[in-house]
Amino acid sequence: MQATVLTRPSWWERNRVKVAPYLFIAPFFLFFLVFTAWPILESFRLSFYKGAGLGEKTFYGLGNYARLFGDPRYIKAVINTTYYAAGSIFIISPLALLVALAINSRYVRWKDFFKLALFLPTITSSVVIALMFSLVLDQRYGLLNAFLGNFGIPPIGWLTTREWVMPAFILMGIWNWIGINTLYWLAGLNGISRELYEAARVDGAGALASFRYITLPLLKPVTLFVIIQAINGSYHLFAQPFLLTGGGPADSSLTITLYLYNQGFSFLQFGYANAIGYSMVVIILVLSLLNLLLFGGFRTTGD
Repeated sequence: MQATVLTRPSWWERNRVKVAPYLFIAPFFLFFLVFTAWPILESFRLSFYKGAGLGEKTFYGLGNYARLFGDPRYIKAVINTTYYAAGSIFIISPLALLVALAINSRYVRWKDFFKLALFLPTITSSVVIALMFSLVLDQRYGLLNAFLGNFGIPPIGWLTTREWVMPAFILMGIWNWIGINTLYWLAGLNGISRELYEAARVDGAGALASFRYITLPLLKPVTLFVIIQAINGSYHLFAQPFLLTGGGPADSSLTITLYLYNQGFSFLQFGYANAIGYSMVVIILVLSLLNLLLFGGFRTTGD
């Protein structure tokens, strides 16, 4: 009778149950390290160096960051971008809330249809939006000036005059972003119990009082989210000014991201371009933290 030979299991056979899950998630972490983490760290390192193109660079310390405060074009880009952000917060977001209140009312039917229709501009390519609004905003043949002409208003150079170019981009933002913001507000409105409004109605509260004392306070978390989203999105405005105006006329539509692109890919000043990028991160972070403080985002549930 032949004796049975016992062989020791291989390392893989002993550990495959433990190792297999890590192998499945390894591609994500590999791509994250190569295409996200490493570029972030490398760009931060380059922001401390000075040099053009891919040639040799010299350590410049905080020189690139100090240069920002004395660069009039950078300051102009910050002002323009903040102008657009203010329009997103104080025009686009309130308009989206009004649309959400209208859709959420009991008088509106086909709510799902309106939700879908409002969401479609959000998934439209920025290039398509720019091309479409180049026809709408054209000074001589644009649809908007043709409409305003019916009221005796002379043609406006929406994309060619300093006074109107940023309002023109805010108009694009209304069409592009009012839908997704409406959905955010609708999610918040659907989370408010109808019993609160019924109780307020029994106590004699009207629609405005209910909106002031019930809707607005209970929408505070959604309001915080919408504002931070508006700030973040506004400071990333790039495609429309790049395609329609190139930052003109006279830098009146120059945004931070567009100036970063010009410095990095037109003048090959990668160190300064990275400093511009990280300054934008600081601006967004500071504004977001201020909103968290304003809306009590750091308070615990028991406070």
